[in-house]
Amino acid sequence: MIDTIYTIGYSGFKIDDFVKTLKENGVSVVIDVRSLPYSQFHSDYNKENLSRILESSKIYYRNYVAEFGARQENREFYPNGYLDFEMFARSEVFLSGFEKIKKSMQKGFVIALMCSEKDPIKCHRTILVARAFHNAGYKVIHLLPEGKKITQEEIEERLLNMFFPDRGQINMFAPMLTTEEYIDEAYKKQNSSIGYSIEGDV
Repeated sequence: MIDTIYTIGYSGFKIDDFVKTLKENGVSVVIDVRSLPYSQFHSDYNKENLSRILESSKIYYRNYVAEFGARQENREFYPNGYLDFEMFARSEVFLSGFEKIKKSMQKGFVIALMCSEKDPIKCHRTILVARAFHNAGYKVIHLLPEGKKITQEEIEERLLNMFFPDRGQINMFAPMLTTEEYIDEAYKKQNSSIGYSIEGDV
């Protein structure tokens, strides 16, 4: 049996619908992957408030800012000025978070990775964290407003169409890539687009 891990972006959800969606999918633990676990416009999603709201619905809240946050302090993960997702996904701190979630799932907990971005393709929870679980053989389902869902496979198809819409055509000036190679390149391009940049930071 393949284990399933969910992701959810709270933008687009009223808090009651957010909790309802989690419960309808059997989620028992929400893993907050925001580097700053607060919302300027939606106070229900501030760390302390959200933890209390989820607890009242018998859902655990955990913050994994160190393990999965998009803004890492260690500058070695920014070789091109923005957080390199592939590099960070190989780091000890990321892998420790991965192992903790893996063990929780083995104990029967149902996990949802949470961030703010409504569209999962624009969020590091998908391009960084969910990808690692997908590559490890887990089924990844992204929960959207109005009961809609999208899988990581569908995300990858969107990425391919975004960056390589003409990939099926023969180009005598460029080598043909396998589907897997196109997917890897598409992830890299989206990483460069959404990765947190340290340029200008003091």
